[in-house]
Amino acid sequence: MSRPALDELLGRHSVGPRHLVEPAPDDAQLALMVEAALRAPDHAGLRPWRFAVVRGPARTRLAELFVTAARRAGKDEAGVQLDHERALRAPLTLAVIARIDAGHPEVPAHEQWTAVGGALANFMNAVHLLGFGGKMLSGNKARDPGLVAAFCEPGETLLGWIALGTPARAGAPRQRYSEGALRDWGSDQA
Repeated sequence: MSRPALDELLGRHSVGPRHLVEPAPDDAQLALMVEAALRAPDHAGLRPWRFAVVRGPARTRLAELFVTAARRAGKDEAGVQLDHERALRAPLTLAVIARIDAGHPEVPAHEQWTAVGGALANFMNAVHLLGFGGKMLSGNKARDPGLVAAFCEPGETLLGWIALGTPARAGAPRQRYSEGALRDWGSDQA
């Protein structure tokens, strides 16, 4: 039995910004990636997420925001410079933003967060299937008030950034099925 699509998905792996080169996905390819994200399960079709594209001169603005955040976090000048470089490494960056309605009468917050995760997974799978590489990056910068204010509207959460581009080298194979990842429930219950 041939299963090329599944084999492609099983070959997906993250590619860090230092291993990404031009070209980045163009607008049509980004639209396909977003279409894939929209296919994730999403109770009531809330689409509790959005992406903000950072390219061109906006990359320099992102680097400035990373520098300010690094200084606010108390990093030394070497750390500040490293964060500046990190903002500029990927050919294209997307901010990942969640919009969770904690008071929604039909869809609890945990289901909305699941929809965000599903959209992100589908987006990253589309990145891979279109021949690009990428990696989701988060950490303390995603909680920096200046970065949050730059990317988020009231009630939104900055989850981090997706670095995108063309992989400069082949990726390392990922771990296959792991014991404990799939278990029968109920057979050991009294």
